[in-house]
Amino acid sequence: MWPVATFTLAYVTVALVFALIRGSPEFLVYIAVLIVMMGVVWAVHRRIQLHMASLWALSLWGLAHMVGGLLVVPTGWPTSEPSRVFYTWWLIPERLKYDHVVHAYGFGITTWVCWQGIRAALKRRDQSTDPTTGLLVLTAAAGMGFGALNEVIEFVATLLVPETGVGGYVNTGWDLVANLVGATVAVTLIRIIEGRPSTSGGKKRRVTSPGRIAK
Repeated sequence: MWPVATFTLAYVTVALVFALIRGSPEFLVYIAVLIVMMGVVWAVHRRIQLHMASLWALSLWGLAHMVGGLLVVPTGWPTSEPSRVFYTWWLIPERLKYDHVVHAYGFGITTWVCWQGIRAALKRRDQSTDPTTGLLVLTAAAGMGFGALNEVIEFVATLLVPETGVGGYVNTGWDLVANLVGATVAVTLIRIIEGRPSTSGGKKRRVTSPGRIAK
């Protein structure tokens, strides 16, 4: 895990210096939250051994967040706010922003991490880990729940720092829509990839206890 941890700490350090130079108190709050989340991910990884690809994906999400709030897009690129940071950049004018893509990507990855946690809990109880519709709905709901928590953190940031680039109600609504898209794509891929029949020649092991989750 050290390569991904080193990479993450490196860009967080650069972002911290950049935020101090620019005088961005709002982003200092986000960096503090990111550092806390790094500790949470570390603890979860020690507990259930997350897929290494998901750790790198989470780290890249953090990097995209730092870029989104601290770097300014070149003159002439369409933006939704005067601040012109990457989060305001219209990838498709009036339709799709950098912010939307980062939300969908990030909470899609979060949904995948939630699935790994649910699957590990089921394995400990010797229950089926097939990606059933019920389990995937629960997984998507968990991923979107973390997305809602992110909106709460942004709301707290607006209370602590009056001048922020968080945006208003419409921005929050589109953030939640992007989270839904990311979570839906994530559980769809989980169903396609992990729901395939076993290629070992035998059937998947079934648990016949009363607590078994039915397909």
